[in-house]
Amino acid sequence: MATKLSGVILGTFPQLRFEPTAKRIRASLGGNTVVDTLHAWLVWEPKRITPIFAVPEAELLAELTPPGGPAADVPELAVRLSADSLPSLDPRTGFGRYTTPGEQLDVVTGTTTAAGAAFRPDDPDLAGYVVLDFAAFQWREDDEEIIGHPRDPFHRVDIRASSLSVEVSLDQVPLARTNGAQLLYETLLPVRYYIPPEDVRLDLMEESPKRTVCPYKGEARYWTYPGTEDGRNVAWSYDRRFRDAAQIHGLVSFFNERVDLTVDGVLQPRPVTPWSRPQGPGSLLRAGRAGLFRGR
Repeated sequence: MATKLSGVILGTFPQLRFEPTAKRIRASLGGNTVVDTLHAWLVWEPKRITPIFAVPEAELLAELTPPGGPAADVPELAVRLSADSLPSLDPRTGFGRYTTPGEQLDVVTGTTTAAGAAFRPDDPDLAGYVVLDFAAFQWREDDEEIIGHPRDPFHRVDIRASSLSVEVSLDQVPLARTNGAQLLYETLLPVRYYIPPEDVRLDLMEESPKRTVCPYKGEARYWTYPGTEDGRNVAWSYDRRFRDAAQIHGLVSFFNERVDLTVDGVLQPRPVTPWSRPQGPGSLLRAGRAGLFRGR
């Protein structure tokens, strides 16, 4: 019997998962290097969508101490990648919400303490490793800065040029029309259509203060189409931070989930994802928009 691979990937979410990385991983705190290793692992705690780094405790250039104060109450925010997937943790759920047994620790350098920024999992397969809070440190893979969270080696982003006609409207108002879109294909997520700004009615929209980061694409700024909830932060564009995403730099994309998208004359169905409009207390998406969630 054939197996749909995405089902296998989603089916592992309830498990504690890890994968070694060959990259040189460095982290600093307050200007002090706390780790510089070629032996880091990527770790996904149960229910976590995105990975964080675990490093050999013996290679830490800082001291691990018991917490100097009570643990913070970190709320758990639930999300589903699709209507038929298991509940997972929205990436906005902070580091201190652990879903596997272990010990929380402070990371102490000569000048700075990162409270609760390390976690020693109680799992024999991770013996000798500690997991570090990505948000507490500045990180590099080899000599390049990384943001948001470590890149997932099983998560792929492909960008392809297209001459198909692409039209975007909201509340029957045309917002974009182009034959020069770049199509972004990302693992487990809907196709995103990136449109040259000259083909977008930015004059009908208002620039938003909202900013998010993606470890694959960079930092995004947003636009709102006023007067409707579906139009809030409905479009975005990435900066030029990462060469990997050069094909979409400066282009504008819309949430398929909240606009009418017509491709080559065919109206596309609105996918159900974490970026759909919330529909009330029973909604798939009650956690709302994930500020660090990468799949835009």
